[in-house]
Amino acid sequence: MGKYFGTDGFRGKAGVDLTAEHAFKIGRYLGWYYKENSKNGDAKIVIGKDTRRSSYMYENALASGIVSSGADAYLLHVTTTPCVSYITYTEGFNCGVMISASHNPFSDNGIKLMNHEGEKADDAVQDEIERYIDGEIPELPFATGYKIGKTIDYYTGRNRYIGFLTGIATRSFEKHRIAIDCSNGSSWMIGRSVFEALGAKVNVINAEPNGFNINAACGSTHPEGLMDFVKENKLDVGFAFDGDADRCLAVDENGKLVNGDKIMYICAKYLKERGRLPSNTVVTTIMSNFGLYKALDREGIGYEKTAVGDRYVYENMKANDHLIGGEQSGHIIFRKYAHTGDGLLTAVVLMGVLIDTQLPLSVLAAKCEMYPQVLKNVKVDDKDKTINDPAVQAAVDKATANLGDNGRVLLRKSGTEPVLRVMSEAGSNSECEEHVNAIIKAMDESGHLIEVKK
Repeated sequence: MGKYFGTDGFRGKAGVDLTAEHAFKIGRYLGWYYKENSKNGDAKIVIGKDTRRSSYMYENALASGIVSSGADAYLLHVTTTPCVSYITYTEGFNCGVMISASHNPFSDNGIKLMNHEGEKADDAVQDEIERYIDGEIPELPFATGYKIGKTIDYYTGRNRYIGFLTGIATRSFEKHRIAIDCSNGSSWMIGRSVFEALGAKVNVINAEPNGFNINAACGSTHPEGLMDFVKENKLDVGFAFDGDADRCLAVDENGKLVNGDKIMYICAKYLKERGRLPSNTVVTTIMSNFGLYKALDREGIGYEKTAVGDRYVYENMKANDHLIGGEQSGHIIFRKYAHTGDGLLTAVVLMGVLIDTQLPLSVLAAKCEMYPQVLKNVKVDDKDKTINDPAVQAAVDKATANLGDNGRVLLRKSGTEPVLRVMSEAGSNSECEEHVNAIIKAMDESGHLIEVKK
């Protein structure tokens, strides 16, 4: 991770950590870089945004920077991150930009960069942008006269993306009553259109964005409202998206939550049974639930574990030609169709499984039982010294041995704080607590513990 760009773009408090000047300079560098490296001397960059009030400010600043460097800026306006990714690689753009802080509150925002394949941008490009922002690169030339770029309204790109999603389904959804929670975010513009085009009877909640209510007690980070709505209205299924709709969580007909781990299990099992999972492998992060691995073992499906972040999941999938991967949070990647996590795509694929199997979601999800989990964030004096302390390692080894094949413990570093995350999964919450507390006690007795954060 760099000074500004992390694993998922440049994130921060709008107007404080991420300013309009930052956006302008990012646009300036992108426009210059892609024009300089273009074979025909032309460059075009597509931009999408979510519904945050500040997204409009960044859209204008980015576009101004891009055109002042001589490239063209195409505006998708309010749309989803996976829409920007899809349009970037199918319409021949040099680069895609999404303005969003995903599941974070409206006061935050972010700028996500994508390469010409609609994948997360290369670190080398982002490193050079950081150097430009900090004045370590000489000022770039402004375009003049006929060389100044143009801004193009490209809302029709959203319609192409809707057509792509509806084209994935092989059967009509006409017999199903569904609910979608748009999180007052990007999916409010296209979510209803996708499912109505496929014939479903659609109930939409949290689709009245006002610039400040994105992710506010709704969407994939707060699915309780959708759970109640599905149960009270006796619907077949519900889908909750986050602010930029690259995540999807599902709700079964009984109002029970079906998380990303369970969605991956359901889809992988379905694909394997039909001979459509050629590598027979699901890619997860180290934070996926132990219950997922037990369920995949039972089905004879392999799995690989990456660092936390859908970026690492996708890199593994691409390198090893795996077709399905994701995170418990609902970032699910179906690499046959997309180069990033896509909430609406996940919902369409999962609906296809329900229709083809003629089974309710509760039955499909029941065979992947989540283990109780306890996770505590612990502030320490030094993350590496604490992890490598013999007493701490001994506590981890003891817990691992005691759990055997019936659970696990995990100790990992925060990427941004002097914090270690201590996690245990076992047959009961009390057993999880016991193992987590034993590891924290070892940190304390070794002199590394500062506090257990609430």
